[in-house]
Amino acid sequence: QVQLVESGGGLVQAGGSLRLSCAASGTIIMMAWYRQAPGKQRELVASSTSGGGTIYADSVKGRFTIARDNAKNTVYLQMNSLKPEDTAVYYCNVDAGDDDVYPYWGQGTRVTVSS
Repeated sequence: QVQLVESGGGLVQAGGSLRLSCAASGTIIMMAWYRQAPGKQRELVASSTSGGGTIYADSVKGRFTIARDNAKNTVYLQMNSLKPEDTAVYYCNVDAGDDDVYPYWGQGTRVTVSS
């Protein structure tokens, strides 16, 4: 069982930046960030495959960057030029494990962008 701990959310003004972190207790194979705004479905924000390829939602391209620190088993989401429409609960989603690999979800961290 891999434990995930998310951090880095908070309140920021439009145009500001935040960095979300997701620390895992096991080796991360694949990573992704999702978000869910009030009254909306959860959506993919960014993902990174084991081959290093990245995918970003059109709404965040050029503003958000997904990254990882393998030594720390931690994934990050750097969010710049934040907009009020980025307000949501952000969840990390990883495939992780030192022997058997399973998907896991973080507990979510709230990001609020004020106008």
